[in-house]
Amino acid sequence: MIFGRHVNRFYLKYGFFFALGVAALITVDWYQLMIPDITGSIIEGIQYNTLTSSILEGYMARLAVIAVIMIVGRFLWRIFIMGTSRRIDYELRNDMFRHAEKLSQRYYQENKSGGLMALFTNDLNAVRMAFGPGLMMFFDVLFLGGLAFYRMYLLDATLTFFAAIPLLMVSILAAMVSRITGRKFKDRQKAFENMSDFTQENFYGIGVIKAFVNELREIREFAKINQDNYDKNVSFIKASTLMHVGIEVFINTIRILMLGLGGYLVYRTIGLDLTDPGKFSVGDLSRYVSYFGMMVWPMMAIGRLINMRAQANASMQRINSLLDQKVEIIDGEDVVDVHHLEGKITFNNLSFKYPNTKTEVLKNLNLVIESGEIVGIIGRTGSGKTTIVDLLLRIYNLKANEILLDDTDIMKLPIKTIRDQVGYVPQDNFIFSDTIENNIGFSSDEIDLNQISKIAQYSDVHDNIIDFPEGYQTVVGERGVTLSGGQKQRISIARALLKDPSILIMDDSFSAVDTKTEEMIIKNLQHLRKGKTTIIIAHRISTIQLADKIVLLDEGAIVGVGSHEQLLVSSPLYQEMVLRQQLEAEVEGGM
Repeated sequence: MIFGRHVNRFYLKYGFFFALGVAALITVDWYQLMIPDITGSIIEGIQYNTLTSSILEGYMARLAVIAVIMIVGRFLWRIFIMGTSRRIDYELRNDMFRHAEKLSQRYYQENKSGGLMALFTNDLNAVRMAFGPGLMMFFDVLFLGGLAFYRMYLLDATLTFFAAIPLLMVSILAAMVSRITGRKFKDRQKAFENMSDFTQENFYGIGVIKAFVNELREIREFAKINQDNYDKNVSFIKASTLMHVGIEVFINTIRILMLGLGGYLVYRTIGLDLTDPGKFSVGDLSRYVSYFGMMVWPMMAIGRLINMRAQANASMQRINSLLDQKVEIIDGEDVVDVHHLEGKITFNNLSFKYPNTKTEVLKNLNLVIESGEIVGIIGRTGSGKTTIVDLLLRIYNLKANEILLDDTDIMKLPIKTIRDQVGYVPQDNFIFSDTIENNIGFSSDEIDLNQISKIAQYSDVHDNIIDFPEGYQTVVGERGVTLSGGQKQRISIARALLKDPSILIMDDSFSAVDTKTEEMIIKNLQHLRKGKTTIIIAHRISTIQLADKIVLLDEGAIVGVGSHEQLLVSSPLYQEMVLRQQLEAEVEGGM
């Protein structure tokens, strides 16, 4: 069994079920201990010629009843103990996922997905085993082992004393080895995590690997990581096997000593009457051997139990590291009750640097975006454009009054309201491995195919979709691998438009479409987004030149604000960008 802040509640919640399971287990153990006494009596009846058919029938009837009770009892303890461990596994996994969904971007930047997947698979399984088989073995050792040992003691104290010495040594050995196996289990989990990370990255980047003809290099790298995983597993298995083999050796040693001494005791009392004191009959030896046979499992279980507990504690520590991770992005105590935003955005001397860094990404931004405006944000790579998106989505915490939405500090607005009212088309255009219909309708639980189709036409992707064999029911591959870059972008745009948010942010959302398609979508946006705020972040001048105003960023600071025509006059940097893109367009046209 394992204990801790995140699992103790399960003992309280499912204590009744565990109690029923343990009661069924103890009942099975109690009746199981009756079998050696019955078989011993039958042997003694044969030895002393006192066994009659009616007595034998009575013994057989008792054995039949015991068999039925044991079958029912074993079924019940499996349901109540093993079944409950599955419920705990289910609830703990849900708790982990629910908590993981609340964690900030920083956590996912610092922790790889392969390691997180190991928590949800291998580590959770180790914890479940402690609640299920671990709990069962604990009470089996306690009751079956204890009662069997007590009955062996009643039959012959000296013989049992000799049997107890190796048993004590087994427990000491198991405790020592469990410390080693606990450390090796952690190493094994870490190796599995590294292998999962590497494999996942390679599958995601398989196109790049093939394009650079680096398959052999990646195969060699994987072989090294896989070898480390293999070595850690073998090392763990060696330690576990050593413990189990050691226990087996001690058990067989005890069995040999017991049979030798027991046979001597029987030989010494041959000819004595059944009722003579100190007599040790063949029936007693049969009982003793049977009780010892019942002791074998608890003795084996001691080592497995200690080993399992060590693994579960190691895994629980890793799970605790996730569950104890502080949720950084939360509503403050002074949050105001707002459910709708008009779309006005104010940047009030905004400066920002990412957690655990010293460099300011944004520097003293002052800007007002009125509700209903279409605003373009442009700048060189690394100028802070995407950081503005992260802050508007409340991915990070800010100082008071650095960003205002509808003249209210963003830090005082409910996070749910902000994210409900802000639509977002990300740079990477993440597409789920689902139908196109579900991808576009992701913002709503109730999907209207007619509305989805209409929105898809506005984002100029409808014709592509109906060309697919299954149309809107086409299931795209993982991360939309079966779609082109332009199709991904336009499906992402449709997904955000269907949400119909008060504020729409498009982060470089036209990079994979041609200028004709871009122009068509922007015109549709001007129609659809009338009276609602739209922010378009772009690298191409053509994407934002029709915006109500353009914000020019450079090295995290605003260096120009105005219309396309105004910036052409007032901003040398903007003039340079326009000229460069015109030259690039001419070169491409000439080719």
